[in-house]
Amino acid sequence: MKRVVTITFSPCIDKSTSVTAMISEKKLKCALPKLEPGGGGINVARAIHKLGGNSIAMFPAGGYTGNFFIELLRKENVPSLIVKTKEETRENIIILDEATNQQYRFCMPGNPLEENEWKEILYLLECMEEIDVIVASGSLPPGVPQDVFAQIALIAKNKKVKFIVDTSGKALKYAIAEGVYLVKPNLAELSYLAGKEFLHESEIPAVALQILSTSKCEAIMVSLGSEGALLVTKAIVKKIVPPPVKKVSTVGAGDSMVAGIVFALSRNESLETAAEYGVACGTAATLSPGTGLCKLDDVKKLFAIIKKSATEETTADQYFHNKPI
Repeated sequence: MKRVVTITFSPCIDKSTSVTAMISEKKLKCALPKLEPGGGGINVARAIHKLGGNSIAMFPAGGYTGNFFIELLRKENVPSLIVKTKEETRENIIILDEATNQQYRFCMPGNPLEENEWKEILYLLECMEEIDVIVASGSLPPGVPQDVFAQIALIAKNKKVKFIVDTSGKALKYAIAEGVYLVKPNLAELSYLAGKEFLHESEIPAVALQILSTSKCEAIMVSLGSEGALLVTKAIVKKIVPPPVKKVSTVGAGDSMVAGIVFALSRNESLETAAEYGVACGTAATLSPGTGLCKLDDVKKLFAIIKKSATEETTADQYFHNKPI
């Protein structure tokens, strides 16, 4: 199995709890909170471990919360490469309103990284040997340049390894301009890349193909929430629809999708199969509370259903030239 390293510049401790009802100006009694290590690449590494894969989580951590974060990750037996920082590691709060089954996420701002701290992460990555896939996921805290994922893309090219990115804004734009294997935008992020305020789902294939033709990106996996995802390459367009499930939490679903794609690719599966496995993992994550991510048994069941169900597939050429399917 191939070796994977994930990079997270803004990890966090996710605190999940619930209340009987969200009522303003009232003292609300919370259920016993569950504390888990979080952040894009952290969740990807955690999910890969749950699936039985090999991954190393690379991240900065500082202060009391940083030490606690490291301990939480250690308890999950996820191998880590840590850069110590001056600033504390941030915390997020996730609250479920039991009366409405609505989930509220309170995301704290990322604590700044000094130049020597974020550059240490790149240096350690350059020094790593025998890695096959690099995953950079999540937001960037203050102090980290927007082109940092583009800098990682150069490292990936030099190492001749696949680079997968899940981020947004300028950081995503710079990354695909430099060169990545796959990105996983949602509809809003794809709209930003296309320079539009909004995209209808029917516009996704043509827009994704245009981005592929004008950038150094090989594949785009557009997340569609409960509708699954659309995989677009210069050769094919494939929609992957999961079965309907009763959602418990959507936190970490996107990260689980990335983890599933990476895990399948590390086992030499085709990109199409990896995309299907990714959708199974993302859907499975919604069955777990808080940031529990995907469970292998759920993934196996969902993946079997997805493989059996019909999916929309055609050549990219048909979409690009506006031909009917």
